[in-house]
Amino acid sequence: MKMLPLAPDGQTPVRALTIAGTDSGGGAGIQADSRTMAMCGVHACVAVAAVTVQNTVGVSGFHEIPPQIVADQVRVVVRDIGIGAAKTGMLASTAIIESVAAVCREVGIGRQGTVPLVVDPVAASMHGDPLLHASALDAVRTTLIPLATVVTPNLDEVRLITGIEVVDDPTARKAAEALHALGAQWAIVKGGHLRTSETSTDLLFDGDTFQEFSAPRIATGNDHGGGDTLAAAIASALAHGYSVPDAVAFAKEWTYRCLAASYDLGAGHGPVSPLWRLRTDR
Repeated sequence: MKMLPLAPDGQTPVRALTIAGTDSGGGAGIQADSRTMAMCGVHACVAVAAVTVQNTVGVSGFHEIPPQIVADQVRVVVRDIGIGAAKTGMLASTAIIESVAAVCREVGIGRQGTVPLVVDPVAASMHGDPLLHASALDAVRTTLIPLATVVTPNLDEVRLITGIEVVDDPTARKAAEALHALGAQWAIVKGGHLRTSETSTDLLFDGDTFQEFSAPRIATGNDHGGGDTLAAAIASALAHGYSVPDAVAFAKEWTYRCLAASYDLGAGHGPVSPLWRLRTDR
């Protein structure tokens, strides 16, 4: 695997911004984003949109950050530090989504700007616990996804956003077309939860061409934070100047390696782990 480069000591690394919620158990959310970005040679900046009460067995509550504070975090980071890419995760409410979309347009983040944006439209935890108010789905469709350079929903989120139940390759293609029609420049339909073969295949669509990215399926229940990790790896590669297809190819293999290195934690689902890079640079 060709790794993203680490900046030499004393040299400022590329920067990326994650706009998302925290995970008190450390497996997903901003914590997962920051780990992957660091291991990909990226200085991770954060705009906290929500604080979850969460461990390995579920989410028992969350607190939304005031929308203006979320937007202000984005604004001050971009104006002072500068970023090469951004991603969103848990945004929780219509008000936060609209505030984030407005500040992204203001500072040039998203497909109409100069900074690519990866939209991970987080609607529920892997345990099924809601992380997005149901009323905010329309804002995801009409306000957030149209800003996306790349949108990366899981299959449950695909169903909630598009109404399409993905069960095979034809329905995955139909879903990718529907996501692209909502305004995303590129749409990914992930195959990790479609357990119909020994490989996990993600489908990327740009409005004209479908591309497939596959990896062996890993039999593990320790997959907490896998979606966040994939989106953060895409953002990291984009910050390094990769094209979208090359960034997705990198992220697919990165996430496979993180799944292979996942570990037990607590009484529920352990996290995927980018810490394998500490042991090898291959």
